[in-house]
Amino acid sequence: MAPYFVEWSTLMAVFAIAAITPGADFALILRQSLVHGREAAFATAFGIGAALLFHVSYTILGLGLLISKSLILFNVVKWLGVLYLLYIGIKSITSRGIAGEKNENMKSKKTRQSLKKAFFAGFTVNALNPKAVFFFLSIFSTFVAPITPMAVKFCYGLSMSALLIGWFVLVGIFMTTPAIRSLYQRAAKWIDRLCGAVFIAFSIRLMFQKAS
Repeated sequence: MAPYFVEWSTLMAVFAIAAITPGADFALILRQSLVHGREAAFATAFGIGAALLFHVSYTILGLGLLISKSLILFNVVKWLGVLYLLYIGIKSITSRGIAGEKNENMKSKKTRQSLKKAFFAGFTVNALNPKAVFFFLSIFSTFVAPITPMAVKFCYGLSMSALLIGWFVLVGIFMTTPAIRSLYQRAAKWIDRLCGAVFIAFSIRLMFQKAS
């Protein structure tokens, strides 16, 4: 068990740094928290965690190497990701936001998102990121021995998924505190536009991502 613990602790340390680094997932959690509330943020976090397990599963099965070597498969995933990020960005920019504290209850009913839709949003943004293919191929080939059983590798993936979900749940809790919600209500339109610009920027960056 000692070698597996060393592998696990190394993977978790490397992944923790990657998890807290702001990216499209982080931006999505911020917007979900501000616009749709804490429950939607939590559901989105679980969607992102499920997508991570998806990436880990195909990496363990050897399909990640196939995707990384296939220009067609890589570009299909990449352009689907670009289009989805653009969609979220444009939707954020054209959103009306929450007009004011007086109408908060009425507006929240209109903007409240189903948990299923929130989960799907998180899963889609993470699953359609082709950079994840190279990331998981890299860390598993670097820090995990080839003789490590597949079941153990999957447990590593479960641990990383739990860490990622936990991090985004904490972000969701912080972003839905009364002070942050009050700030959002005062500047909803501009915050939505800023979030939209961030998503569009991520889509443009992904657009120029090349298979290596």
